[in-house]
Amino acid sequence: MSVPIKATMEKVPGGMMLIPLLIGAVLGTFAPDSAKFFGSFTGALFTGGTTILAVFYVCMGASIDIKATPYILKKGGVLFGSKVLFAIIIGVIAGRFLGELPIDGGLLSGLSVLAILAALNDTNGGMYMALMGQYGKPKDVAAYSVMTLESGPFLTMVTLGVAGLSAFPWQALVGAIIPLLLGAILGALDPAMRKFLSSAAPVLIPFFALALGFGLNLGQVLNAGLLGVALGLFVLIAGGAVLFFADKLTGGSGIAGLAAATTAGNAATVPMLVAAANPAYAPAAGPATVLVAASVVVTAIGCPLMVAWYAKRLRTKEAVASPEVTAAV
Repeated sequence: MSVPIKATMEKVPGGMMLIPLLIGAVLGTFAPDSAKFFGSFTGALFTGGTTILAVFYVCMGASIDIKATPYILKKGGVLFGSKVLFAIIIGVIAGRFLGELPIDGGLLSGLSVLAILAALNDTNGGMYMALMGQYGKPKDVAAYSVMTLESGPFLTMVTLGVAGLSAFPWQALVGAIIPLLLGAILGALDPAMRKFLSSAAPVLIPFFALALGFGLNLGQVLNAGLLGVALGLFVLIAGGAVLFFADKLTGGSGIAGLAAATTAGNAATVPMLVAAANPAYAPAAGPATVLVAASVVVTAIGCPLMVAWYAKRLRTKEAVASPEVTAAV
């Protein structure tokens, strides 16, 4: 008997990340000692998220093509730069009010600069490539090779430092990007290694999600509620507006900018990694993880709808402006 587990999980936006995350959270909430009880490989599976992520970022790095064409560098560079610059501006503003710690009461309970920046800094690459494959050009799809530099905690660490919050020792910053660079070097030296490593990245997602979820408490998940939805809408609408105009200013249609207005599934791992590098962010890491996970879902649902609407609008305008339609009218 065949059970369509993978197909069912993929029907849920970000399902390969979110479903194992929820399973881990259930175990962590109702059986928090299970990792110690079983120990050995089972315990490592529940608690070895950082190690699994290190391998994941090597595999992600291998997918970066450092021989990208000038157009790809331009398109990807504009989207990458716009997203990072917007995150820095928001980080500087929010940092003046929040500091390193999360808000501890009221409707915004759990919100932190760490949560906002982790949600803004990393694009859902699979969704971007799928949307650009449908509504854009092949070279627009390839622009994501530049945007993969967003992956991991490095940019969030830098942004927090720029925002005037607790900085990180240079060793932590370098250590956060070495796995990605290692993968990029291996992929550049040997196309076979690029194919081998990059194809392994999706396999690792549910495993580090399970370990990540094990460190969460479902009470935090319930508390995220509307605040998590609001964070996702902020990424989608405010972030999307910035990326849209950046794309337009560089000769694009705006579709690529809208397609990049998402939060990557692996962005939910960033708060824990940041806290591991600087304990000042430990109180914010748990709530931030939940909020970022909510942003993943909201943007995964909203972004395709937004891109499809705008692409249809563009097609309508082009049809009206075409000579054939004008003659017919």
